[in-house]
Amino acid sequence: MNAIQASCLDLAGVLGIELEFRQPNHEGDLIDIIQREQKNSDALVINPAGLSFHSRLLLDAFWLFPGPIIELNLSNTHDRDEQHCRSIMSGAVTAVVCGLGPYGYVMALLPAARLVTDLPDSLPAALQIGPV
Repeated sequence: MNAIQASCLDLAGVLGIELEFRQPNHEGDLIDIIQREQKNSDALVINPAGLSFHSRLLLDAFWLFPGPIIELNLSNTHDRDEQHCRSIMSGAVTAVVCGLGPYGYVMALLPAARLVTDLPDSLPAALQIGPV
């Protein structure tokens, strides 16, 4: 199990949520997963990587997913060349986390969970509800 997956599974346990972690290597496999999860998952955290800038098929799959989607990019996409500084996915997702490296995965998981369920009372209020 890699470190990112282990960290996400640890956080999911603390949050009391079920997490399914997948890393497909092909665009069609990713789209198939999103389409299947329309009925099975409440939220998605997804790193579209290079597909962020050109995949209209992935964008269409995002539009059809009924729950929140958090787009995750390990690097700061705003600090890239003109062709790769704007993700076409960003307009179809609920939020974007970028530039935090692997730590971005756990940072994206928290709001994804918060958007679909109440977080455990054992967490500080700042994490449960944020500023009021």
